[in-house]
Amino acid sequence: MSNDIAVIGAGVIGGAIVKSLLKSGYNGKIIATRRRIEKIKELEELGAVVTRDNKKAAKQSDIVFICVKPNDVGNVLKEIRKEAEGKLVISTAATVPLEYYKEIVPEARFVRTMPNVALLVQESFTAYCCNGDVTSEDKEKVEKILNSMGVSQEVEEKYMDAITALSGSAPAYISVIVESLMYAGLKVGLPRELALHSSAQTVLGTGKLILESRRHLANIKDMVTTPGGTTIEGIYELEGSQIRTALMRAVEKATEKCEKIRVAREKMNSTQNT
Repeated sequence: MSNDIAVIGAGVIGGAIVKSLLKSGYNGKIIATRRRIEKIKELEELGAVVTRDNKKAAKQSDIVFICVKPNDVGNVLKEIRKEAEGKLVISTAATVPLEYYKEIVPEARFVRTMPNVALLVQESFTAYCCNGDVTSEDKEKVEKILNSMGVSQEVEEKYMDAITALSGSAPAYISVIVESLMYAGLKVGLPRELALHSSAQTVLGTGKLILESRRHLANIKDMVTTPGGTTIEGIYELEGSQIRTALMRAVEKATEKCEKIRVAREKMNSTQNT
């Protein structure tokens, strides 16, 4: 029998987790919480149990997802402290380290994750790390759940800020790229829907080609670049546009922001505890 799951904070990410679990045919009960319960009626129609009561949801579940904003994590954990004891708790909050969770609920076993909004279509890349209390059986459960929403990989916690800046934020970066390609299509006379669909599908297909063929990126580029052809003209323009350094700077700055937020929170928590 599958474990029952509570998703506390069924907003964009939490709601996507609920939908993904339901779409994958998860057998256990799924309970979703949100303050404005009218916002998650759709989840109830899909088969989830919905409630405003975080404590009740945690008590009735075997696994608890914490999907609230980083600044709200502490209050939620304190609220469900008793109900979370002895349970597997999986958080999606960015920049909050495992040790913070353990300080509030020492008796729970914590997993920190960083998914992205591709959860909505079961294509998220989700990195996760675990504290020392998480068992091999727990990890199997975590991987099964996360892989039903896309692809998951366990990483060292020291990489989580960079993962947040890269794959966590990448749907925004890729959306900018697809939008740019769409506008390029408009500029050369393509209808809007055709320009958008062809751009998005090409990004999707290229990603799948990279992952499934294991070809080197340069090899894939060479496959479509012929002497004196059209592609080399486009690549020539790209090489002069600094698109590479722009994307690298975006990830670098986002990583630095994660680090600043984490350090500021640690200082605040230290001050409150003294």
